[in-house]
Amino acid sequence: MSVIAGEHHPSILVIESDELLAQHVSLDLEESGYYPVVVSNVTVGLHRATEMQPALIVVDRMLGGESGLTLCRHLRNQGNRTPMVVFMARDTVEDRVACLESGADDYFLKPYRTESFLQLVRLYLQPTDHNTDQLRFSELGLDLATRCAFRNGRTIELTMKEFDLLRYLMEHPREVLTREQILENVWGYDFLGESNVIEVYIRYLRLKIEEEGEKRLIQTVRGVGYVLRES
Repeated sequence: MSVIAGEHHPSILVIESDELLAQHVSLDLEESGYYPVVVSNVTVGLHRATEMQPALIVVDRMLGGESGLTLCRHLRNQGNRTPMVVFMARDTVEDRVACLESGADDYFLKPYRTESFLQLVRLYLQPTDHNTDQLRFSELGLDLATRCAFRNGRTIELTMKEFDLLRYLMEHPREVLTREQILENVWGYDFLGESNVIEVYIRYLRLKIEEEGEKRLIQTVRGVGYVLRES
């Protein structure tokens, strides 16, 4: 039986050209109480993303010759801040960098696995805390309501995962956090095999918060992890 989009049935836009995979994903989402809308190409995906304002967008990187990353980049350039997850067939550093540069929040590595995918969806659609408090460290601030950072008078736009990572670091200032702690508390699910996804996200956070040549606040503790401190 189909579910209807509404307060208790968040809508999820699925942009997938593989018909069998699209049906599988759609059925899993519907059975889990979500309202999936499936389209097969970038053009229609862009239109539906604007029209329906979904709670989450899931897009395949490869869409029959088109690039799902192009769609992500276009939506971010339009100011769309909907969380976006990309299906990817490879898990190389270059692929993760391309995913981040497009503005996507996360990726899901094929082959498709129902429970792992639904766990990721639940992570992004869990109720948000509308607390208007702010976290501060040195001249860096983080607004928990708008999910934006600010430093020396400029506003820094963050993806959802960048926000989560920076928030975790700012909630534990001057405390050395291991890679395992960060994965568990920021991503909340297990990665398959070795992954340097944390390094990739740290790199992009640094680029954003040090854009005007400000001093480095996110320090690397070699062989251990990361710490938020002034030197």
